[in-house]
Amino acid sequence: MNTDTQHLSGLNKEQKETAIHSDGPLLIVAGAGAGKTKTITHRIVNLIKNGVDPERILAVTFTNKAAKEMRERVIAEIEKNVKGQERIPFVSTFHSLGVYIIKENARLLGLTRYFSILDESESTTLIKEILKEIGIDPKQYDPKKIKNIISREKGKFVQLSDYEEGEKSAYGRMVAQVWNLYEKRKTKENSLDFDDLLLKATKLLKDNAEIRKIYQEKWEYIHIDEYQDTNEVQYLMAKMLAENHKNICVVGDADQNIYSWRGANLKNILSFEKDYPNAKIVLLEENYRSTKNILEAANVVIKKNKYRPDKNLFTKNETGEKIGLYEALEENDEAEFVATKILEILDSSAGLSCRGVSQADEPRGSAPRTRGDSDPEKEEPAELSESENILSSIAVLYRANFQSRALEEAMLRYNIPYQVLGIKFFERKEIKDTLAYLRAALNPDSLSDIKRIINFPTRGIGKTTLAKMFSGEKENLPVKMKIKIDNFYKILEEIREKIKQEKTSQVIKFVVKKSGIENELSSGTEEDIERLENIKELATLALKYDNLENGLGIEKLLEDASLASDQDSLIERGEKKETINAVKLMTVHASKGLEFKYIFVTGLEDGLFPHQKSNEEVGADKEEERRLFYVAITRAKEKLFLSFANFRTIFGSRQINAPSEFISDIPADLLEKEGEKTGIKTIYI
Repeated sequence: MNTDTQHLSGLNKEQKETAIHSDGPLLIVAGAGAGKTKTITHRIVNLIKNGVDPERILAVTFTNKAAKEMRERVIAEIEKNVKGQERIPFVSTFHSLGVYIIKENARLLGLTRYFSILDESESTTLIKEILKEIGIDPKQYDPKKIKNIISREKGKFVQLSDYEEGEKSAYGRMVAQVWNLYEKRKTKENSLDFDDLLLKATKLLKDNAEIRKIYQEKWEYIHIDEYQDTNEVQYLMAKMLAENHKNICVVGDADQNIYSWRGANLKNILSFEKDYPNAKIVLLEENYRSTKNILEAANVVIKKNKYRPDKNLFTKNETGEKIGLYEALEENDEAEFVATKILEILDSSAGLSCRGVSQADEPRGSAPRTRGDSDPEKEEPAELSESENILSSIAVLYRANFQSRALEEAMLRYNIPYQVLGIKFFERKEIKDTLAYLRAALNPDSLSDIKRIINFPTRGIGKTTLAKMFSGEKENLPVKMKIKIDNFYKILEEIREKIKQEKTSQVIKFVVKKSGIENELSSGTEEDIERLENIKELATLALKYDNLENGLGIEKLLEDASLASDQDSLIERGEKKETINAVKLMTVHASKGLEFKYIFVTGLEDGLFPHQKSNEEVGADKEEERRLFYVAITRAKEKLFLSFANFRTIFGSRQINAPSEFISDIPADLLEKEGEKTGIKTIYI
């Protein structure tokens, strides 16, 4: 074993203990801001320094942003500490891992390697079409609800046949019927949904001992991040991959389990010692992110939960400022407070008001704001001004998406550049249209993609023609119509040939020209011109895939686009390394794993945060809301602001609110009143 541990000198005692551990199961209980990514990175590098082939190491995270950060850190540390080593570990999200396993075994699953991945909206649309086909009104039976039921069952590793057998209610039988037709449609179109990426890969490992052995031998050392967020399928996948060598290292924090509504099972991390009786457990409790005041508030809040292993985060950081608390009259007053406080922060930090930031330096758009992935101006300053740096270090969090309206209006009113996470670059119509041409070229069976683009730009091919095409009656169409259809498929053939020959960015440019999209949008409205600019940004993004040949770049681009998450709007695009210079607005769920210098947690009212549905339940649901508040608090590095409104309009109805119980959980000596409102002290009586 290599005794050189100089590369571990920057770790604390517990982090170092983790990094030098090699064989056998390891549970790392890592509190918020405890440097878990740094710790795992050094553990991986230490394995490589001690002779482990990097390609025998697997690291799995939950978001593309986390995977990108870990991959970059690992590569940097390998270059610095393991000279001459060019191979790197396999670092990906769970869904990307599923795609990898499925593509390598596509034929066994009755697929081609060019299968399409349906995003959430495409899956819901498909279910809506199926409901209509079987004579059920989608307005009476919500397609999204049915999709969520199917998704939840798949996450629990429940097969359709098992669901059909166990479901006796009329509604359940209807869901089973839709599910059955949904699977048949996807098979016909050579497509999978998000849940299939995990379910089919895991089922393949479970049912095929030979395939399972291949991957067990391929990855001898396995690392799973955010283990508390794994559902049953992810849990089974990780367990089967680690079955032989038992070299599984999981990182998690029961206090940050906030996804039970989408299948995350807290028992997976709580039962790790039962699954692996000889497991080593290391507790990372030193927080490197937040001030003492913020951390003390977080510790006090989370200790009220019963279903958690005991731990107490501490920090050597400074005491810091007290937590600001603002009592607003209503939501617009609350938004006004947030906006004016941001201006104060800018004034005190940079000597500039946000009004002094020129529009040329702001996110692009007709107004100084951006929703989701914004398009930067073609010419940006090489370095950000101090005020812009501060803008990017501020986040405003809320429990429900509807709360963003008042906040956005206030940002616009005060000319504050902002970005709303949750509206993704790849969800824009023009981007989905462009990608649909690529998907259809590689996968002509994808009727959903064909339907989307066959008449965009307009070719005079209507719904009646499409219906005849898809039912095998093309020969009965008029000659002129058949020529139009043949010309469309020739375009797809040419795109398919370009994919094999050209770099990814050049293929995008070819698609835009050959399809007629460029001509259609360039001669249209100002909004059309902006859509064309967005497609050009897609070509810029595609530059990073140009090093992949023989169509692999397009495959990877399509995969990344399909698996993009809310946080991916924070990942720099193309060759630019600057983040978007704007205040971030997002739900608390979307903030998981992120950190900001200044955090505003808004809407702290009983019934909103904690959410009303948690008050109707007992135990776990209520505790999850508290964990969610804990996550919100621990995003803040230097200053935390909390706010609530006495009145709030929800679904058109004005409601009187009581302050959230979470506020009264925080010791009064950690809080300071913001603004001139009165009545705050009554909270603590």
